[in-house]
Amino acid sequence: MAIGTTEMAILIGFAVLFFGSKKIPELARSLGLAKGEYEMAVSEVRSPSEAEHDMDRGGMTDDVADEAE
Repeated sequence: MAIGTTEMAILIGFAVLFFGSKKIPELARSLGLAKGEYEMAVSEVRSPSEAEHDMDRGGMTDDVADEAE
């Protein structure tokens, strides 16, 4: 179910009435920052860290593993 232009206009109108026109940019900025932090956290969870890579090699870094070979 998609939101049409009429519904979007009504939601924006209610937001302006409820929050005031000066608060809406602050709320949008806060939402943008929160979205960015969420995406960064999700990417950290999905991709293994350097420490996890080192643990796969028995705790050795790439340099030490190359020297051992």
